[in-house]
Amino acid sequence: MPIQVLSPDLVSKIAAGEVIERPASVVKELIENSLDAGASQITVEVRGGGITLLRVTDNGCGIPAGEVDVAFQRHATSKITSLEDLEKISSLGFRGEALPSIASVSLVELFTQTADDAAGAFLSLKGGEVIERMARGRPRGATITVRNLFYNVPARRKFLKSWATESSHISAVVSEYALAYPEVRFTLYIESRVSLRTPGSGSLRDAAVELYGLELAQELIEIAPNDQDVSPKVGGLIGPPQAARSNRGYMSFFLNRRWIRSPVLAYAVEEAYHGLLMTGRHPVAILNITLDPTEVDVNVHPTKAEVRFRNEHIVFAAAQKAVRAALVARMPVPQMEVPAAAPLKLSPLPIQGVLKASPSGDDNSVDSLFPSPTSHIRPPTSQIPILRVLGQVSNCYIIAEGPEGVYLIDQHAAHERVLFEKVHSQRARQQVEEQGLLEPFVLEVSPQQQDILNAEVDNLKAYGFALEPFGDKSFLVRSIPAVLATSSKNSGQGLAEALKEIADALAEGRRTGWEERIEASLACHGAVKAGQSLDPEEMRELVRLLEKAAMPRTCPHGRPTMVHLSASQLEKEFGRR
Repeated sequence: MPIQVLSPDLVSKIAAGEVIERPASVVKELIENSLDAGASQITVEVRGGGITLLRVTDNGCGIPAGEVDVAFQRHATSKITSLEDLEKISSLGFRGEALPSIASVSLVELFTQTADDAAGAFLSLKGGEVIERMARGRPRGATITVRNLFYNVPARRKFLKSWATESSHISAVVSEYALAYPEVRFTLYIESRVSLRTPGSGSLRDAAVELYGLELAQELIEIAPNDQDVSPKVGGLIGPPQAARSNRGYMSFFLNRRWIRSPVLAYAVEEAYHGLLMTGRHPVAILNITLDPTEVDVNVHPTKAEVRFRNEHIVFAAAQKAVRAALVARMPVPQMEVPAAAPLKLSPLPIQGVLKASPSGDDNSVDSLFPSPTSHIRPPTSQIPILRVLGQVSNCYIIAEGPEGVYLIDQHAAHERVLFEKVHSQRARQQVEEQGLLEPFVLEVSPQQQDILNAEVDNLKAYGFALEPFGDKSFLVRSIPAVLATSSKNSGQGLAEALKEIADALAEGRRTGWEERIEASLACHGAVKAGQSLDPEEMRELVRLLEKAAMPRTCPHGRPTMVHLSASQLEKEFGRR
């Protein structure tokens, strides 16, 4: 086939395919235009999944009657005038492709008026060609109606999903911009039914109530504004660990009020929750990042959904630090729900046995904790009250009394938290306690584990491990961290399991986070086990150390260390109120 120049019609349809992926793409582009026009009210109407009809109405500044034709020409925009403008993009739409792309694959009507025009303008287009033009009056603003989307591109239309699916994508777009612009009143109609209506009060929490419901919105934690002279600035709302979801659909990111998809910010948020969430759970987060426009390239994707940061690590650190600080400041103890029909029954508490590894030492009064950007944050609200130990239940849980009721403490999870902070503090000071083995033991590993351990000998040495290559796929272990030496389980097979787990953790986190993975693994293998009986002094010492921990409410893997049965719950169960 010879090389030939494509027809303008085909070029326009190809270009439209880059910008307009589905009906939700149309809604996104039109909402962004409305916001750039200064609208305080935006209404979106959807029929047939947005394929049959889409209509966006706003009360923005409108388009002057003399410019409505130009608005549908390719690369026509009022947002930029020169190459230098691309260095500091502050508007949501600037490529000049949205309206002509939409018009080339649908039937479009534009009805608009500015405050200065005596009459508004009405324009109708089909396949990008104007078929009707007239003057018509209306209040200031614009209404754009899109019908029969992709009527002339059947290849694109056949890949669209069901009406319900396409409507859900549209709802997601409107929801995101309702969070980005809480001062704007958004209304979404799907098949003539109100699907979403936000108050436009300017409060992000008010917008979250409409999107997430009152219960979740009330739980959200506000991220305190950072120093106004610092860039980037981070604000927004995040969910407490117990509000985590099974997918990442509840994480929203806005850069200079532009809704974006950002693996960098998603990873920063999840790292901030490190040690606070169970595996497979993901946080709720609405993050607003304010950054100098010259520090970000928003022109790397036709739909402007992805951006490129000039200093990615700075943005990552700022987001992670802000989220972690907000979490540390508000870490509630989980409340125990007692069924109303079931009276509370407490059996005699067995208090017996001797713990071989009693936690001790002052290293657990930690001032330097993971992650380092927020290690100085030790607000009183993150601590637990002073507790009085009463006994042990099933050789697994310590029962204690506090000023607000009864606390059940998971002894393994609690000791994990204590040891994690102890090892982290020692490692930060380069003073990790190690213990030499009277008889070195041979560790046999897989080829991958061998490669990892060979590469990380020095890092492991910093944690108290002394390893020497000992033939093919084996190492001679001469010393181990003291936290492992104190556990009776960690001899022979137990130590081998710990080292192999650490090698696997290093393999998963070679680029970042490997220190915390090692520390969490050491804490897990060194901690007292479920089913291990403790004497009263051992329980008191463990609770005392937990009280001194900086983040006492969860273990390093995110499990709660305790549950709380309030005094009012006890009174209710015993018929005292």
